[in-house]
Amino acid sequence: MLTAGIASSDSSTAAQLLASLQQTGLVTSLKQWTVPTDRIDASENIPDVVLLDLGRDPEPFFAFGAHLRRLRPTVRLVACSALNPPNQQMLLDAMRSGVQDIISKPADPVALREIFARFIQEGQSVERKSVEKLIVLMGSKGGVGTTTVAVNLGVQLSTFARKQVVLLDLARPLGNAHLMLDLNPRFGIRDAIENIDRLDSHFFDGLLTAHKTKLQILAGALHPEQWQTIPARLLSRVANVAQASFDMVLADIGSQFGSDWTSVLESARMILLVTETNVPALWNLERRLSALEGLGINSEKVRIVVNRWHKGDQETLNSLQKTIKRPIFAFLPNDFSKASTSVNLGTPLIENHNNVLTNHYRQFASLLTGLGPAPAEKRSTLSSLFLFPAKR
Repeated sequence: MLTAGIASSDSSTAAQLLASLQQTGLVTSLKQWTVPTDRIDASENIPDVVLLDLGRDPEPFFAFGAHLRRLRPTVRLVACSALNPPNQQMLLDAMRSGVQDIISKPADPVALREIFARFIQEGQSVERKSVEKLIVLMGSKGGVGTTTVAVNLGVQLSTFARKQVVLLDLARPLGNAHLMLDLNPRFGIRDAIENIDRLDSHFFDGLLTAHKTKLQILAGALHPEQWQTIPARLLSRVANVAQASFDMVLADIGSQFGSDWTSVLESARMILLVTETNVPALWNLERRLSALEGLGINSEKVRIVVNRWHKGDQETLNSLQKTIKRPIFAFLPNDFSKASTSVNLGTPLIENHNNVLTNHYRQFASLLTGLGPAPAEKRSTLSSLFLFPAKR
């Protein structure tokens, strides 16, 4: 991860640069200066990368960049110019001030990400790990309860684990997460994509719908045809902005995906693959694992979650684990009555206290956040024996 800064004299172009920086997914903190009025001294922490938002007269920006280089010789200076291509004099002045890259405005997050990736690979003293806040939930097939798992897991992460959590409803063809929380969102994923050039954390927050548990929702598509104007390749940029302001980001992508979803899957810290113990779901599970491998997704990040589990399913699951050569990550027991009531009333399971299913979701949240075992109220023998069976 990198620290970054923006030196600008124009608030509108500075806002666009801020959005592009957050959409790279490689920036952990941001600093902004106004040129030529702001001054800096040796006591300031100079970021790893600084974007110079060149105005009509680039000279004050190059002087500002040269001063930054004197204070921190390793800073990466990127000039953003309205001239495409830049003229010879600008190139010469940029080189003299220590600028290493020049890009045209509006800044493309993909181009910035490539510059930042090269900078990290050059071995500068920056933290190399990724944000690691995104968890993708995917169903082995439709109808296995992926959205139910996403919503109730998000609620437990918000309430029990006390994390700031946002759920991105990316399920196709329609998003249903808001229905399970009895919410009426005004904005959703289409609004984020249509405003992608100015999508920063502030704009993103304005698109969210909050539940009383403090879980935030970016609503999904309300009409199937909306996905025709939502390029999947841009969804990773939305997820990157979400990671800039939340502790954890859950993305429910349903059961449909293709190669155009690779960027989202690659950027995820973990992929929770939800299934049931029936023949169609398990048959699809094996093929979904193969498909992910075919897309080049690291198998180590894929975790299998068995929803609506019965004790009598264990023999089948033992056989499955041998076939796919990996353990089941989590088991969520079947409680049709409570789950059905929760969905139909639009109330998460947290409002149904003292039941095995709620305790399992709480334990699930503990597992993902490293909190350790959650205290369970009147835990049953089933809860204690079959919460997360040992790896085989």
